[in-house]
Amino acid sequence: MERAHSLLLNEEACSQLGEHQRAEFVFEWLRFLKKLLPAADRVDVKKNQKCLVEQLTGILIGSPGPPTRWLLAHCLALLYRVGDSLTSSHTVDRCNDIIRSKDDSPSYLPTRLAAIACLGALYEQLGRLLVNTFKETLANLLKAIKSAESQGRYEIMLSVEKILRGLGVSAVPCHRDIYKATRACLTDRSMAVRCAAAKCLLELQREAVFLWTSELENVATLCFRAFESSNYDVRVAISKLLGTLLATAVEPKQPTAHRQGSRRSSLEEVMDLLTGGFLRGGAGFLRASGDKLKGTSSVSKDIRIGITQSCVVFVSCLGGVWLEANFSALLVLLMELVSQTRATQTPADAVCCRRCISFILRATLGSLLGEKAQIAAAKEICLAIGKQKRAVDAAMCDGNVETRVTTTDVAASQHVLVCALLELGSLVQGLASTAASLLTDTSTALLDTVISVLLHPSVSARLAAAWCLRCVAVALPSQGAVLLDRCAERLNALKSCPEAVAGYSSAIAALLGAVQHCPLGIPHTKGNVVMGLAEDLLRSATQNSRISIQRTQAGWLLLSSLNTLGPAVVEHHLPRMLVLWRCAFPPSIRDLDMELRRGDHFTWQVTLEGRAGALCAMKSLVIHCRDLLTDDVIGRLLTPLACAVALVPTLIKSYGNLIKNTSVVFRLRVYEILALLPPKTYEGENAYTLEDYRSNVVLSVCVEKDVCVCVCVCVCVCVWRPRCVTLLCCLLQLQRSSVGGGTLEYDPFTICVKCQDVPAPLPPPAALTTAAVQLFGVIFPHIICNFLFYDKLRDYNLWISPQLLTPLSFLCVQHLGSSRVGLGPEEVRKPALGLLVGALESSNPLLRCMAAEGLSRLVQVVNDPAFTVSMTLVSFDKLKTARDAVTRTGHALALGSLYRYVGGISSPQHLSACVGILFTLSQDSTSPEVQRWALHSLSMVIDHAGPLYHGHVEASFTLVLRLLLSIPPTHVEVHQSLGRCLNALVTTLGPDLQGEGQSVSALRTSCLVGCAVMQDSPDCLVEAQAISCLQQLHMFAPRHVNLASLVPSLCVNLCSSYLSLRRAVVACLRQLAQKEALEVSEHAVALPHCDQCLLSSTDVTIKEVGLEGALFSLLDRESDPRLCQDIQETLVHMMSSIATGKLAHWLKLCKDVLSASAGGCDVKRKRRHSLSEEEGERDDDASVFHATSESSGPFTNLRWSTRVFAVECVCRIIALCESHGHPAHFDMALAQEHRLHESTDFLVLHLAALIRMAFMAATDHSDKLRLSGLQTLLVIIRKFAAIPEPEFPGHVILEQYQANVGAALRPAFTADAPPDVTAKACQVCSAWIASGVVSDLRDLRRVHQLLASSLVKVQAGKEVPSQLYNEGTSTMETLAVLKAWAEVSHCWLIPVQACPGRQGEQAASPLLEEDCGGAGGPGLLTLVQTDLATLSRLWLAALQDYVLLTLPQDYSAQLPATGGTFYTAETAEQARPHYCSSWAPILHATALWLNSTGFIMSTSLASVKSPEDISSDRLHLILGISVEFLCSPHSHDQMENISSCLQALQALLEVSWPRSKVGNDQVLSVELLSVLHRLIVTREAPGVQLAVLELVRQVVCAAQEHVKEKRHSAEGECGAGTLFGEGRDTGGLVPGRSLVFGALELCLCVLVRKLPQLSPKLAGSPSGGQGGSSLSLSDSDCRQVAAALAILSDLPSICSPDGSVSILPTLMYLLMGVLRELVQQPCGGGAGGGEALGLVVPAALQALRAVLSSPMSRSEKSRGAWAHLLRCALNTLLDFWDSGTPNPVVDEVSLLTALTIFLLTASPEVTTAQPLQTRCIDKFKASLESKDPVVLSRSYQLLMSVFQSKTGVAVPFIQGLGSCVVGHLQGVERRRPQSSKELQAIQDGVRALEALVFAADEMHRPQLVAILLPILISFLLDENALSSAPASARTLHESALQDLMRIGPQHSSVFKALMASSPHMKARLEAAVKGNQESVNAKATQLQVPSKTSPSIQLKTNFL
Repeated sequence: MERAHSLLLNEEACSQLGEHQRAEFVFEWLRFLKKLLPAADRVDVKKNQKCLVEQLTGILIGSPGPPTRWLLAHCLALLYRVGDSLTSSHTVDRCNDIIRSKDDSPSYLPTRLAAIACLGALYEQLGRLLVNTFKETLANLLKAIKSAESQGRYEIMLSVEKILRGLGVSAVPCHRDIYKATRACLTDRSMAVRCAAAKCLLELQREAVFLWTSELENVATLCFRAFESSNYDVRVAISKLLGTLLATAVEPKQPTAHRQGSRRSSLEEVMDLLTGGFLRGGAGFLRASGDKLKGTSSVSKDIRIGITQSCVVFVSCLGGVWLEANFSALLVLLMELVSQTRATQTPADAVCCRRCISFILRATLGSLLGEKAQIAAAKEICLAIGKQKRAVDAAMCDGNVETRVTTTDVAASQHVLVCALLELGSLVQGLASTAASLLTDTSTALLDTVISVLLHPSVSARLAAAWCLRCVAVALPSQGAVLLDRCAERLNALKSCPEAVAGYSSAIAALLGAVQHCPLGIPHTKGNVVMGLAEDLLRSATQNSRISIQRTQAGWLLLSSLNTLGPAVVEHHLPRMLVLWRCAFPPSIRDLDMELRRGDHFTWQVTLEGRAGALCAMKSLVIHCRDLLTDDVIGRLLTPLACAVALVPTLIKSYGNLIKNTSVVFRLRVYEILALLPPKTYEGENAYTLEDYRSNVVLSVCVEKDVCVCVCVCVCVCVWRPRCVTLLCCLLQLQRSSVGGGTLEYDPFTICVKCQDVPAPLPPPAALTTAAVQLFGVIFPHIICNFLFYDKLRDYNLWISPQLLTPLSFLCVQHLGSSRVGLGPEEVRKPALGLLVGALESSNPLLRCMAAEGLSRLVQVVNDPAFTVSMTLVSFDKLKTARDAVTRTGHALALGSLYRYVGGISSPQHLSACVGILFTLSQDSTSPEVQRWALHSLSMVIDHAGPLYHGHVEASFTLVLRLLLSIPPTHVEVHQSLGRCLNALVTTLGPDLQGEGQSVSALRTSCLVGCAVMQDSPDCLVEAQAISCLQQLHMFAPRHVNLASLVPSLCVNLCSSYLSLRRAVVACLRQLAQKEALEVSEHAVALPHCDQCLLSSTDVTIKEVGLEGALFSLLDRESDPRLCQDIQETLVHMMSSIATGKLAHWLKLCKDVLSASAGGCDVKRKRRHSLSEEEGERDDDASVFHATSESSGPFTNLRWSTRVFAVECVCRIIALCESHGHPAHFDMALAQEHRLHESTDFLVLHLAALIRMAFMAATDHSDKLRLSGLQTLLVIIRKFAAIPEPEFPGHVILEQYQANVGAALRPAFTADAPPDVTAKACQVCSAWIASGVVSDLRDLRRVHQLLASSLVKVQAGKEVPSQLYNEGTSTMETLAVLKAWAEVSHCWLIPVQACPGRQGEQAASPLLEEDCGGAGGPGLLTLVQTDLATLSRLWLAALQDYVLLTLPQDYSAQLPATGGTFYTAETAEQARPHYCSSWAPILHATALWLNSTGFIMSTSLASVKSPEDISSDRLHLILGISVEFLCSPHSHDQMENISSCLQALQALLEVSWPRSKVGNDQVLSVELLSVLHRLIVTREAPGVQLAVLELVRQVVCAAQEHVKEKRHSAEGECGAGTLFGEGRDTGGLVPGRSLVFGALELCLCVLVRKLPQLSPKLAGSPSGGQGGSSLSLSDSDCRQVAAALAILSDLPSICSPDGSVSILPTLMYLLMGVLRELVQQPCGGGAGGGEALGLVVPAALQALRAVLSSPMSRSEKSRGAWAHLLRCALNTLLDFWDSGTPNPVVDEVSLLTALTIFLLTASPEVTTAQPLQTRCIDKFKASLESKDPVVLSRSYQLLMSVFQSKTGVAVPFIQGLGSCVVGHLQGVERRRPQSSKELQAIQDGVRALEALVFAADEMHRPQLVAILLPILISFLLDENALSSAPASARTLHESALQDLMRIGPQHSSVFKALMASSPHMKARLEAAVKGNQESVNAKATQLQVPSKTSPSIQLKTNFL
């Protein structure tokens, strides 16, 4: 195909191809030429134009197919437009000659059709350039249309439309001729011709004024006739034509219209036309009059549906502004139409008429008007309802019999009321909480008006009013309980009025049904009220026969609706319901037989009504309360069911038609309840045997003679389109009967079902048929002998025919296959096979479909390969011999079904034969029906053949392309089947399409060509399939799909009037946006620049705000849930990919969407409307039946749901910036810095816009939007609270928005705010206060007052009299308030812990300090101090409730009967989730409060418990909750709750009293440690692990205090206190019982996880080599290791001497091991190692000191063992200098420090042992030889400590190291210090030597002083050297002089002797002293004589 991509057709390559390949080659060349010509150089085009024209003309006369001829015509016209147009007239003449040709052969028809298409394209492109030939061409076409066949007429109409579009006003002279020709085509027998004619007239009316003036009535009548017997496409086209004409007549858009003497039609005149057509159809006056005289109506439903669509188009064209201004008049006219008796002669006509009017109102009001205008429209409707109801009431009360209202008037009024009430309900439900102003408007009194209709004489009006009240309750949940009380009160007061009983009971049922849509629910007590009403009505039903039926129906209706509230409510009333059901039916079958002998038909009618209601209540119970259906309950229901089943056939025989209607309803209820119960439950002691029971049911089912058609529809739709079952059933029943559709009065019990739209139950006979089919399918697999059951049916002489037996056979086989039950013996197979094979040749297409499916299921059930092959051969033979279309279609479908269910024909030979036959049938051009069925069957084979089909793929592609290029466009079904085949082929190839081979490339090209053909199809389903194919191709081979052409075509169809096409478009966009969002967005924005043919109404939207804006606009218009979800997912994918890069664009988009409310758009809409009038009407692809706004802006009057999604998008953008964005998104200073250097955008720069959007949403009228706004505000506070303001240091950027936050929160705390809004606002309040943003107490007080007001509401609790919502919502709000206060308390209770008066208590832990915000402090404490007592009481009550609700099911009997403090027993299940989300902060706050009070509390005198017991209960409450949650395996996603538990436990253990309790209870302590151990193993969060270790430390401290106390008391008693502790007797520690063992185990776990080298098994693992592991330790790891070491050091103190000996080896191993890993690092260790050393090494040394200084080391019982073990540890420490690591870098300082700790802390018997002491001296000696001044300095410091220690330890070190120290100091004179470190080392050496001197005996001290003084004198410098010496040397000089002046006087004799013996030293010292004195005098003089330039006033600079 690459050879086709050239300007000229490659004729050489084309000639080498076959016929079919040549057609594909030509089509591909034309596609390329279409793209090339607009972009080509005009000179090149003109140069090759002659050759191109000849080639195109050659294709024209070569009989091209439909797609080729349209593409050819376009290219030919485009060539003349781009090139030279002078010769275009020759082409026009040639086309005219072809059309005039007398050749009528079929082979010449494609050429003639191509010539017609070329004429249309030429005139469309060239326009007035061909005006001279226009009349001749038009005359030629209009003449040809008279003798043309349907394809010719269709093509001529399309060409005339294009001619009119191209010539515009120049074609006016021929308008009349065109109009005459088009009139005939508008009623053509071909539907495609009708569509083309309608499009032609639509183009004609642009310039032909007479169409909407003088000829308007004639055109309208013509359109009415065209509607008759039309299909959907025809109705779309004609309704668009008629609606546009009528709109133009009312408001002409042509300025020349007035000059031509035309007048504007009024709305009344236009509506009179539509009303006339609606009542009379397209008939003339005489026929209509005759029908009227005969009392019949000749108006078909097609006409009325078409007129309805036309009315919608009419209003849509006029626009929303016009509708707002004229809605009152339009409403009056519509209500007059529905009140016409001729429109509602039969019930079916009445239903149809009401649906039409409701559709008009819904499609216009729901789409064109914004929220403000919808509220105004609702008021108008409400006024109309009131006016109509008052008129009926006045007439009903009229005493004059002659003027009293008649039944006809009541019927007329009921239809008006039904339409008005249903639309009013839809408006209110769509407005949701924004409709609140409607209820408060006293001028309309909406609720009073609607409730008054409940007393209307008509049942339909009453039900419509009840449904309207339900919509009010759904939109405004606060009204549900109020309306329920009001209706219940009126029902009690008017029990004797039948209308009141029926109306108010329906209203109550509807209100209860609304609860399913309201998460906030209604009070639980309302269920008691409804149950009481129902019982009262049922018991009083027999008191008055006049209203017995109404009371019975009302009672059971109330019970049915009560069951919809769910098990939580119904379980309390179920025993009473069972009693009522038992009373409604006879106790047994024997009593039923006796009952049948009594009563008349009226009695039985009443009885059946009651029992039908009882069965409906049972059905509602089974549907909504399945959890309550225990075996006992089902057993008690089976007896009434058995009586009901037995009653059905008997009554029909006894009374016949007298109770026909009632018996139909009764049977319907029986079938419905039986279909819901499992058949196995039918067996029971009180029921029939299974055989008799089911036989009666099946026989009664088979009596329904309509079962055949219904089964056929259900089966075929289930097989082909499972989602359309209900729709097609309704359509079929509408066509074959007088039923006009479903309506609420057919089944009043459906008023309480869960649905958004008004239910439309079918009439009882039709519903009975459907129920019978469903029940038969359920019970048949359980009937013995299956197909032999037909013999039993024949024995009953019932109406049996193949039309009934075939669907029954299918159902049997289907359920047997799904339940995997065998079919049985051979004699069972034969009758089924005969029925199904015979039905394959039935004339009914539905039966053929079902027979094919049934046959395949039968083969599946038999599961015999031989049987499968035989069935396949039967179809093969039939297809080879049969010539009729019926047989061929049936058996062709059977082949595909067999392959679908059985894997088809497993052998490739049979697959080839099957494909070959289907190929042949698909090419049968004489029968499009055969082609359609064969292609559909082929698509099934391709779908299920898998890789086996690869050998047929190329041939299949060839076949599909050939048919696509040759099948006429009028055969739409064939094109749809071809699309399915192409889709299946792409799926079969799958990833193979990515290949690069020639064959794969050819297949890929074929696929693209096929998709291009289907994309140009006029049918929406074919175009949708093309998009689906391209979507799959993009998934498998994305780089071969050209997004530059695909995306624009998708954007054009975004506003298609066809739902299926919009679904396909959005689904494709969703897939593209997942990976190529940026490219998709760019191609969409470039749409107007790439192809002018693609321009549509969406271009303005996409050009202004991108594809994202178009999707938002589409989301606002759509109501299909699946499509809305796809749109949202597409936007989310695009946002995830490009939002951070286009931050400003997306935020502005969301802000525009959020700002597009109804309030501020009126001026904009009017301005844009005036602009559209000036520009004239444009064609667009906007939905014909769902009106769109006339404004060019996409964001006008957006619905609240769209704005909610926009707010959610803002939250997603913030999350995206946090997870994948730049750090500057949340750093103002960094963002401003980056903006200076690069053009980037950051989220923090848009903080004002974010706050603005959150504020707008939080203060909206819509509750859902308020919730979203508050959530967004919460996210903003959490993300931006800590960001500082660069311009104002010490402040944060959110401070400037305090007023916005407060204003956004305030409406949520009003009295009428819903609980969920208040709960969310409390969460925002707590986050705002805890964030620390607010620093001023006055600002803080504003938000605090909001929380304080909510706390007052909580304190009221259950005392609130007017409960509007379920008690569970009160629990939710209460817990939200308490949780908010708890979170705030973390800010002010934590600082209180450190206040004065708390001496002896632990300070706040580091983890707790992290939560301390800036708002904490005296200011906030002052505000909340008064509420603290109340809060603590409420917090404890909430925790007690939580404990009760989390008890296991076994303890449910222990729960309080009345519930808890904040929940009731009935709403426990609803309350449990709220407690689960709130308990953790409350627990933490309670613990902090107890911490602040120190568990010291005042108790009342009336208190039963002592303070000790109360404190103990509170302690165990918090401990129990925390431990239970920490042990829960489901806490892995609740890290915040884990932290709260740990913080609460820490707060408790900081207080002495609970710490003593925990310390005294070792079992509790061990259990707590085991929980913490599990937690530290399973939770990797550093904060959690640090908190766990801190808590372990506190537990160990508690044990230490306990042991200390016990030892103290033991010492007082027997003097053996040190023996107390763990391991007292044997020294052993029992795992699971030992606190020490548990702590040791936990610390070991931490240390080994952080330092694997500690474990011998892990020492050589890849996790770390020998040493150097500290380099990988993070700061948190180091903190954990330090905490673990600290805990280890405390363990010996809680052990007995024997126990301490047991753990000492482990302790020392771990301490030495940690020290070894930290002091030995490989060469090149990084900075991380140094950081670890600086944090962990001091902790290790401290732990070592604590262990060595343990009292256990000095205990007589353990002293020896300790000494031995410590010597071993010391030896290990000394070995660290001799590490085996090559080139080790040993931290000598740390090792020397550890060694010094041993020397100073351990007992002398440990350190004085040889050879350890000698080795220690050697290590110090080696350190003194170090060249590192730091090591030298630290060595001197440690030696000084050693020299000052005990004599036994110090003397050897003095003797061994004193000379080394002296020698080093004596060498300083030769090498003066050059740095501060060297200076420090020398000074430390002097201090060490001085310590050595003073450690000596008095008798030897003078000798040592004599050594020290010369060394100090040697440090002195003479006067000359001092001035030039470095700073360190001068400092040493001064330090030495000071030391000499200090030591000299102390040892004067030695000093004098030294001076006398050494004149040199004396002179040196005197010079130094003199120099020092002169320096001091000079400084003093300088300070006393001020400078002359100094100011007279000396400023104080020293403020100390």
